[in-house]
Amino acid sequence: MTDSSTATDATQDLAKRIGALDTDSALKRLQGLPPAEVARLLGGLPPARANVLLAAMAPGERTAVMAAAPAGTDWADSQRYPEGSVGRLLEDPPAVFPSGTKVSAAIEALREVVKQRLVTYLWVVDGQQKLLGVVAFRDLLYGERERSLDEVMIRNPFCLRPDMQLVDAMREVVTRHYPVYPVCEADGHLVGQVRGQVLFEQQAFEISAQAGSMVGVEKEERLATPLWRAFRFRNPWLLVNLLTVFVAAAVVGYYEDTINRVVVLAVFLPVLGGQSGNLGAQSLAVMLRGMTLGELKGMRIAAIISKEGILGLVNGVVTGALAGAAMYWVVARDGGEDALLLGGITLAAMAFSCMIAGLAGSTIPLVLKRLGADPATASSIFLSTMTDVVSMGLFLGLVTWLVL
Repeated sequence: MTDSSTATDATQDLAKRIGALDTDSALKRLQGLPPAEVARLLGGLPPARANVLLAAMAPGERTAVMAAAPAGTDWADSQRYPEGSVGRLLEDPPAVFPSGTKVSAAIEALREVVKQRLVTYLWVVDGQQKLLGVVAFRDLLYGERERSLDEVMIRNPFCLRPDMQLVDAMREVVTRHYPVYPVCEADGHLVGQVRGQVLFEQQAFEISAQAGSMVGVEKEERLATPLWRAFRFRNPWLLVNLLTVFVAAAVVGYYEDTINRVVVLAVFLPVLGGQSGNLGAQSLAVMLRGMTLGELKGMRIAAIISKEGILGLVNGVVTGALAGAAMYWVVARDGGEDALLLGGITLAAMAFSCMIAGLAGSTIPLVLKRLGADPATASSIFLSTMTDVVSMGLFLGLVTWLVL
């Protein structure tokens, strides 16, 4: 193995380790390295990850690294677009030719390019760099040498917009499955290209991050994140969760005398809390999925929320009837005088709390998004608190009012 190949392997290995870190830890690892070395390392990362690290750098450091960018890297353009957009995944297209170029001239021009870059398509543009058509590499090789690219290209090809959100781009490309997509501004100006593999990998990362976000795991946290940084990521949300748990506990404590006098209530409190919590989680999952896939566009939000409330009520009546029957049987078996009333209270509390859970599960993420917060990050914490407070508070309150 030559020294150059050994150095290349070492750079790739270091780039992989840096890419596995959260942003702050990765930047600390890059501190002190020459801009050219940092550029080589970032060039070995997925475009979206490299752009996140660049955006977090100090302006002077970022300028120096971007000036040393490897060939085919379009960091200057990609930094102009917001995080989560197609523009953050841009790379320089290796094969852009002006209209009228001969097939033979294009083949000669690509002889050196293909030694360094993978060329799948040729992009044909006019004098203002507006995309006119695309030529597949295979069609180029088998085309007649004296013909122009305009004669063998596919005109008005499909393209993505650089400011398009990833979820919108995924809906556009899911039925096309092209290896590479041109990226053009609204006026048709070609600004770069994005690989289908990169697009799907980034969207898979965004989706995988949601499950962790729902329990307070930050999107930035990765398996290689240092211990104390992981602690700082997670602990604030656990403290918020602790506070909300105390709120639910305070409701139960307020009705302590009721529980002491009707001990069987302690058995059914987790049933109501768990059932309404699960139903709210279902509603929350559907709403978050719809927000992620952009399904809310063109839909009436009030109708969606009403549907979830009605679903919660219907499901609550069904499960409440079963829980009420169980309450009646337990109390009647022990000779209690209020078995039927307690059974009816259980049914009513379950139905109403499940309806509120459905409404809360569909409303909380919308409110958080309106306030500028990540809906996936804190929705479950507020939802669990609301369902516990409503279900337990209503159940104990009705028993206190109607039975005692």
